[in-house]
Amino acid sequence: MNILITSAGRRVSLVRSFQKELQKIFPGGKVVAADANPVEAAACHVADDAFKVPYLNDSEYINILIRECKRREISLLIPTIDTELAVLSRHKGELESQGIKTVIATEAFISKCRDKRVIHQFFRDHNIAVAKEYSKEDYTLPMFIKPSDGSRSVDTYLIRKQEELKDYHFNNDKLMFLEYLDHDLFDEYTCDLYYDKNHRLKCAVPRKRLEVRDGEVNKGLTERGIMVDFLRNHLSYIEGAVGCLTSQFFKHKQTQEIYGIEINPRFGGGFPLTYLAGANYPKWIIEEYLQDKNIDENFDCWEDRLLMLRYDDEILVRGYQG
Repeated sequence: MNILITSAGRRVSLVRSFQKELQKIFPGGKVVAADANPVEAAACHVADDAFKVPYLNDSEYINILIRECKRREISLLIPTIDTELAVLSRHKGELESQGIKTVIATEAFISKCRDKRVIHQFFRDHNIAVAKEYSKEDYTLPMFIKPSDGSRSVDTYLIRKQEELKDYHFNNDKLMFLEYLDHDLFDEYTCDLYYDKNHRLKCAVPRKRLEVRDGEVNKGLTERGIMVDFLRNHLSYIEGAVGCLTSQFFKHKQTQEIYGIEINPRFGGGFPLTYLAGANYPKWIIEEYLQDKNIDENFDCWEDRLLMLRYDDEILVRGYQG
């Protein structure tokens, strides 16, 4: 029973968590990593095996992925980045016909998550407040600008003064002009949600974002508060959602009002805190997809007020010829 982590990149902690849990259930099982540049991907050196795949826009991507999976007897595939989700979901049937199970949301739900305007409507449909989107002719400063299809905080802008606005902001239809949710007034949370095969929420771990670097949490704190009950009340079922979803919310420090920001239907970069706090998503995925077990609700299984402080580490590659 071997597991593949795709687009492994820097996901060293994620690979190690699956290695640890897989060995407990299937001793001898391997966690394999795939990447377009495995020699320069730290997680590929930590994995039990690794292989190179072409970029997603290559017409042979799926064929090569399946071929390499069969060579390594991969039973389960775990995606990690936004851009690969739709491609893998589209070919889910083909992968599973080759004995490769996938923990991937439906293409319809992935499409919702990739469009920030659509996911705002999703939140409203679930009675969750969202930041107001302004028209480009009528807006209030300060405001926040971000692309409707962006990730990792790329192409985002906090605009406080009129002179900071450029023609680019007005002419790019993908850029959304949004009500600014001031960090002096709001706390920001990333919540790791576990959905079973029946799209039902089984666990929720809110992580307060204390410091962010390159769009990924650098200092985080697990916090139960009102967030868990809020998530259970509003998002207990999401059509098409499976496995780990990473969702972002802002909570007003005084009124406690909660605003939905976005959902990414994959493991997030800050997931190691959730795992180390006791919410064992890798174990549940192995049990659910490789052992056909039902997953019970586990909303109280994790440690509250656990602080994570991240730091850089080194992976050394000898004889590198790149």
